[in-house]
Amino acid sequence: MIDLHCHILPEVDDGSASNEMSIEMAKRAVSEGITAIVATPHHQNGRYLNEKEAILQSVEQLNSLLVREGVPLTILPGQENRIYGELLDDYNQGKILTLNNTGKYLFVEFPSSQVPRYAERLLFDIQSQGIIPIIVHPERNSRLLEDPNLLYNFINKGALAQVTASSLVGHFGKKITKFSHQLIDANLVHFVSSDAHNLQHRSFHMQDAIDVIESEHGRDYYYMFLENAQCVVDGTQCYKESPEKIMRKKFLGIF
Repeated sequence: MIDLHCHILPEVDDGSASNEMSIEMAKRAVSEGITAIVATPHHQNGRYLNEKEAILQSVEQLNSLLVREGVPLTILPGQENRIYGELLDDYNQGKILTLNNTGKYLFVEFPSSQVPRYAERLLFDIQSQGIIPIIVHPERNSRLLEDPNLLYNFINKGALAQVTASSLVGHFGKKITKFSHQLIDANLVHFVSSDAHNLQHRSFHMQDAIDVIESEHGRDYYYMFLENAQCVVDGTQCYKESPEKIMRKKFLGIF
């Protein structure tokens, strides 16, 4: 199993605070059946700056450490980019890192309570350069929770989205859990990842989430999420169904 979204690099953001913590996170990941993790430190979120070259160096160092410690886990390079107007300019200047550095998929994060007005245009411009934007944890964005059709519009125009494992198994509350499953049913998310920051309050829960997906949505979705993670790492085309709108009455729980 591949985890596309994890804050396992030490001392770069609000994730792992030390080499020792990164090793313990890696061991926990292995215990859940994870064989590879894309390290995705925060970038341009108002607190942290983690540019491409620095991330590549940190990934190399952590991989060497895991080999020395005998932990059978591969760390791959990535970046969690808070959406900002100069993102593409910075990409062209070599500051922005696509997932596993393939040039194919790029993580884009919205602020937790809003979706910028320029988001649609920027997502289009990203795609015009041959890169597919992946919107991270849309289920935890209060604006998308209020109006899921905003996400439908982005997905319908070519973006993809990633749901957090913890959201699916109830760690962010019942409302977000329900919304997460509705997004799966409506083909509005295409990946499940941990977004793990530590082993206490923000751990992996990947195996639990995959089991829930299989039990509540069937084996087709189970395999789709697993295979799509591999496709991202390989830089190949992901599997997706046509997106559907979440009906307002159903969204409010009337049905």
